[in-house]
Amino acid sequence: MSASEFAAAQWTRATGAGVDPHEYRRVTDGLATVTDWGPAFLRTGQAYLERAENAESPASAGEYLLMAARWFHVATLAPYAEAPRAAAEADRALGRALAVLEPGARRVSGEGFTGWLRGPADAPGTVVVVPGLDSAKEEFLDVVSALLARGLAVFAMDGPGQGSLAATSVLRPDYERVVGRVVDALGVARVGLVGLSLGGFFAARSAALEPRVAAAATVSGPFRLDWAELPPPVRDILVRRTGGTDAAREFAGHADLSALAPRIAAPLLVVDGGEDVIPGVTNGEPLARLAPHGTYLSVPHGDHLLGNARADWLPRLADHIARTLAG
Repeated sequence: MSASEFAAAQWTRATGAGVDPHEYRRVTDGLATVTDWGPAFLRTGQAYLERAENAESPASAGEYLLMAARWFHVATLAPYAEAPRAAAEADRALGRALAVLEPGARRVSGEGFTGWLRGPADAPGTVVVVPGLDSAKEEFLDVVSALLARGLAVFAMDGPGQGSLAATSVLRPDYERVVGRVVDALGVARVGLVGLSLGGFFAARSAALEPRVAAAATVSGPFRLDWAELPPPVRDILVRRTGGTDAAREFAGHADLSALAPRIAAPLLVVDGGEDVIPGVTNGEPLARLAPHGTYLSVPHGDHLLGNARADWLPRLADHIARTLAG
């Protein structure tokens, strides 16, 4: 794949994550090959760190740091030697931003997870935002903001093999164990879950097996994976994130919600994009149909993660979680 083709494929994902579209084009137009992706995005993130250092106000510094976190995360979307460094830089930049902008934000870490708890201490509910195959807590700041705007507390996390933990751990299918430890660490009686991309599978599985999940939503989450049909780029990422081909194939074999969907007791919103067609991936319609309290929202023009259609699903998702937890 050429650099221009790769940039086009990542366009709505990067801009949906909050990267400025004009700057994205300036950066990607200068790439000769995909191998130039990581260094170019890393340099752009570092430029935002320098702006933060020279900012005239704490608010400006915090905003620059949030943007740096986004650029550092997007740097990890193409494989290159500095990807672990970029993930670590994204993690640090987000932490520095929250220290300035939201001093009440709290870092919470435990076995197999780390992340930031934000929002009021007396919130009517707490939501855990779960990333996917190669995403991280820095990618979904807009989802977090939408939930915070509805008065909820939000824990945006990295789990095994994700974000800041990708260099020291691997993806695991039994994510409900991680979610259980997260709920324990947060000290709450119940949570809502929002899972994005492969995180949708993790959230749905956890909703079926962890009784403290009281509300759930998935965005572009797979109902089932078929290893033999997955396109090579997806298989390659899965191999890297699970630690080997055999482990990746085994993981894909576990990614099937057929038996678990009927066990999801919580109200569930399943969001899909009509243009999200990945070979080997069964989208979420069967999940919504089999879950006892499932609702299906298909956005015809939406792509994977629906970065090109935020207004068509994000307010509805945030309202679903807020309404369910408050009720």
